[in-house]
Amino acid sequence: MFRKVLVTGGAGFIGSNFLLRMVPRYPQTQFINLDQLTYAADLTRLQGICGCPNYSFLQGDIADETTVVKIMKEGVDAIVNFAAHSHVDRSIISPRDFIDTNICGCFILLEAARHSKIKRFLQISTDEVYGSLGKKGFFSEESPLAPNNPYSAGKAAADCLTRSYYKTYGLPALITRSTNNYGPYQHREKFIPTIIHNALCDELVPLYGDGRQIRDWIYVEDHCRALEQVLLRGKPGRIYNIGANEERTNLELAGSILHILGKSPSLLRFIDDRPGHDRRYALATGRIRKELGWRPHFDLETALSRTVAWYVQKFQAAATKE
Repeated sequence: MFRKVLVTGGAGFIGSNFLLRMVPRYPQTQFINLDQLTYAADLTRLQGICGCPNYSFLQGDIADETTVVKIMKEGVDAIVNFAAHSHVDRSIISPRDFIDTNICGCFILLEAARHSKIKRFLQISTDEVYGSLGKKGFFSEESPLAPNNPYSAGKAAADCLTRSYYKTYGLPALITRSTNNYGPYQHREKFIPTIIHNALCDELVPLYGDGRQIRDWIYVEDHCRALEQVLLRGKPGRIYNIGANEERTNLELAGSILHILGKSPSLLRFIDDRPGHDRRYALATGRIRKELGWRPHFDLETALSRTVAWYVQKFQAAATKE
């Protein structure tokens, strides 16, 4: 394992789950969490490790070169870059923040990594960089990039930058692209937390278009297990697709959540579709399974019930405080 790892965006949904897994498992490794603390970040997610001697937090922006260079001088030998603005709807309304963080921020990190000659740079990306898929088939790591919104375009650009630093400078960089994540600590604006919250409040549950957009859903704990393997054992220059082969339409998934909560499907409401809405995402994940031996541990039915229960408990606790 590495001596000192910089985890950017570690107060976000996936980043916090990654740190909660890694910090206790690798007590000899120092983990530095650099996060700008935007609206989507929440340090309370990390209460379980905030007292660990091998964990520290710094508030800062990955697009701030001075901050990044200062941290790298502390002897960082690996970077895991989660830091990104990620909500597609927000990227359509106001794309500038997505460009500044997702592209320029990644560039600042890559430059610092290159000059520091680090041992590993892991860029956390998304299946959305591939664009929309038809009813059949899967995106492989060799599929062309065809992003359809400012968020995915920014992630695709960062992926291209990361690849170029491996090819041009020999930076030991890797890229992972996962399907839709779900689990505890996800921000309220995301699909599954929105459905749960609205249903618990007996409010209408919005679905874009006809609700038949298809996504593959992976439990965040399984995703973090995959990232651990890529960080430790992945081959530099590689791209690894990460997915659970749990495809559902948005309508099906919303219906399942309402069923778990004992709520009526009459809460569902179809609204105007958003611009550039991708119809289907699905990934071929043979590479990570064959090369690194990773498999998802959770099926959607089990982990979705577990996730809903977590949010119900959080909702009830908040109601009690009020």
